[in-house]
Amino acid sequence: MSKLIIVESPAKAKTIKKYMGSGYDVTASMGHVRDLPKSKLGVDIENRFTPQYVDLKEKKDLLKDLKARAAAADKVYLATDPDREGEAISWHLAQVLALNLNDANRVTFNEITKTGVKTGMAAPRKIDIDLVDAQQARRILDRIVGYKLSPFLWKKVKGGLSAGRVQSVALRLIVEREDEIRAFIPEEYWSLDALFAADNKAKPFKAAFYGTADGKKKKLRSKAETDAVLAGLQNARYVVSAVKKGTRKISPAPPFITSTLQQEASRKLNFTGQRTMRAAQQLYEGVDIPGLGLTGLITYMRTDSLRISDEARQAGKEYITNAYGGEYLPEKDRFYKSRSNAQDAHEAIRPADPSLSPDKLKEHLTGDLFKLYKLIWERFTASLMAECLQDTVQADIAGADYLFRASGYSVRFAGFTVLYTEGRDDEEDEKESSLPPLEAGQPLDLRELLGNQHFTQPPPRFTEATLVKILEEKGIGRPSTYAPIIATITTRDYIEKEKKQLRPTALGEVIVNLLKDMFAGVVDVGFTADMEKQLDDVEAGRRNWVETLDGFYSGFSQSLTNAEKKLDGTRVKVPEEESDVECELCGRKMVIKSGRFGKFLACPGYPECKNTKPIAQATAEEASGNCPLCGGKILQKKSKRGYKFFACENRECKFITWDVPTKELCKTCEKTLFKRRGGATVCNNPVCAQFTPPPERKAAGETVTAADSEKASGKKSAAKGKPAAKKPAKS
Repeated sequence: MSKLIIVESPAKAKTIKKYMGSGYDVTASMGHVRDLPKSKLGVDIENRFTPQYVDLKEKKDLLKDLKARAAAADKVYLATDPDREGEAISWHLAQVLALNLNDANRVTFNEITKTGVKTGMAAPRKIDIDLVDAQQARRILDRIVGYKLSPFLWKKVKGGLSAGRVQSVALRLIVEREDEIRAFIPEEYWSLDALFAADNKAKPFKAAFYGTADGKKKKLRSKAETDAVLAGLQNARYVVSAVKKGTRKISPAPPFITSTLQQEASRKLNFTGQRTMRAAQQLYEGVDIPGLGLTGLITYMRTDSLRISDEARQAGKEYITNAYGGEYLPEKDRFYKSRSNAQDAHEAIRPADPSLSPDKLKEHLTGDLFKLYKLIWERFTASLMAECLQDTVQADIAGADYLFRASGYSVRFAGFTVLYTEGRDDEEDEKESSLPPLEAGQPLDLRELLGNQHFTQPPPRFTEATLVKILEEKGIGRPSTYAPIIATITTRDYIEKEKKQLRPTALGEVIVNLLKDMFAGVVDVGFTADMEKQLDDVEAGRRNWVETLDGFYSGFSQSLTNAEKKLDGTRVKVPEEESDVECELCGRKMVIKSGRFGKFLACPGYPECKNTKPIAQATAEEASGNCPLCGGKILQKKSKRGYKFFACENRECKFITWDVPTKELCKTCEKTLFKRRGGATVCNNPVCAQFTPPPERKAAGETVTAADSEKASGKKSAAKGKPAAKKPAKS
């Protein structure tokens, strides 16, 4: 007989097995084993919202195996993830395996290390039914919204759409930010920027116009006002009127929680939320490290607590002392306060063993795992370090009736900044420069004085980092849901990414406006945040989950009925995005359509005119490039794995290359020259004397073919609807 431990993933099972030894059988449920049925609502609304759970078909053999193992074991421990979702999986397993819910058979691990596993196994408890009820309430609520609203959108807009309780609010925030940008009216303002120097040999420093000589700030709103100040400064003498020195203390950021990890990974690593959480999951479950075996490298990554254990704090302090010296520790230990509604069941996200610095693991981790571990380790370690001390100086410079101001700083003690500084969402940091020694009464030479026109800028579009930040600030959803939410609205073509910015599509705007008109509560930020608080109350045992669902459904059901009546027989049209490309067959301006393989251009005169063509994505540098084989325009495309390549716009032409077209022409054949990886500029015309055959190149194990070119353009060959297959020309 043995003791059976059921976890969620095989990786975690393998790691835990190493710590538990021969008396234990450790296996994985592979996530959920039961769920609501996909083919129907699966909720008996009339009977207190009773869920109709079914065993997942793909888990049939797994469930059979779990039942056999459970029957053979003298004790079963449910060790799924230590969160709401994990608690529900344990509850479902208990139902399937006929376990007694009053038994203390639930164990949780904050970290998958020997200490973490032993600590968890030493404190088994009963399944937390409040936590299970909270998960059920969320699951049923989201199922009702999704299964009632999505068909409504299919009928009123188009098929294949979806709506969700939290995703629709996130989309609304993005759409309303776009509305703000469109409505924004720029206002003119001016700056006066000066360069001063203490003498002819001294290095000049910058100062900005501040206001009048009596210290009153003055804004320059027009060229006329700026010219008036410049006129008043003609032949002015400049002198340092005041010098203010001080000391600035900068404290480190706290260790990561789920939301801040996603934000910082977006800023610094350009990771999507899903990519971040996928890598974090692997780091938590365990990585094979030589000498250590399978080892969990970080604590649980779904948390909003800033608490860290005393053991982790001490280990971190020992590393800092050994690596940097005792002066890099603060006089008193620093403790961070979690926000009022934080769930404190887990620690902050930190390295499981702070002594395992990133340099010790670099050879043993894949790229994403190493980058994310390094980020987590540095953030945690820096949070334990001393403040950064900066000496600041602010100098006022008087000239005629006006005042200029210069500010700068020098680092007295780097503190935590020797290791880590938090990223910023702003595109530009505040500009401060070093200043020479300055004293009140000191005369200065003016080297340059320029008036510069500016215009106020609209609010920036959201990035993943700033969207996660505002969702958390407004209490929308939970941090663990942010990554799949953003992925969903991107996949559904409700938003697009331009660099890092999130921009709504015409479809996304139609969806939001329709939901705002017909289902105000569903997409109301305040209502959704209040719903989140109610669900948290269910989790804390302060509220009944059935009553919570009933309170929501009564209003939602009425809104759905009203919307069906109001839009009976009506279909909302999604405006088409017109391009500046004329259809060569009928002369109309072609519109941008979305197809199976991405966006393409189509004639709006369909079905009379069925002309389509790929979208040219060439940059300004590449716009003049022409195919060296047939002279057609070169288009930038993406392979099935997202790698950039270039191909001729003519479908009959077989020219494809990884090389980037330039504006330069070959002196021999006068065809477009290309820049090859490594920087060499080459001719890709096979009949030219200067032709340079390319080395064979693959990107992540793939070779780009003409089929990829067809897919990227949204075109299909006539045969069976599959992309036309062509052999790539050597270029």
